[in-house]
Amino acid sequence: MNRPMNSAVTNIPPASSSDAIEHFGKLLSFETDCWDTHSATEKVEMDFVLLDVRSPDLYEAGHVPGALNLPHGRIIERNLTRWPSETVFVVYCSGPHCNGADKAALRLAELGRPVKKMIGGLEGWKDEGFDVVRGIDAT
Repeated sequence: MNRPMNSAVTNIPPASSSDAIEHFGKLLSFETDCWDTHSATEKVEMDFVLLDVRSPDLYEAGHVPGALNLPHGRIIERNLTRWPSETVFVVYCSGPHCNGADKAALRLAELGRPVKKMIGGLEGWKDEGFDVVRGIDAT
């Protein structure tokens, strides 16, 4: 009897529904995406601080509207004092080829700050067709 071969996709069976709920629920507590961030930035008052964690030169060349520039290497408590400790930060860097957002998220978490990473970074933002701001943002 010929049994169908499993593809590379199904060779390892999918997780159970309960495991998938736990995994993806947890994943969404660590990440947000460009669409959700874009939608939230259009609100009158954002309930998070959006940080572009790239260099000032890259920030000036183009960044997400409403984002503040705080390079991941400068994330220290002294530079966060303007925000209450419960402030949620959303961090991004250039994109999937860059780990600056991961470094920033780790540093914020080490400082006890709530944080999510915007997956896709600036390249993902542009891929979605959203506008970027050039120069220093006045926010």
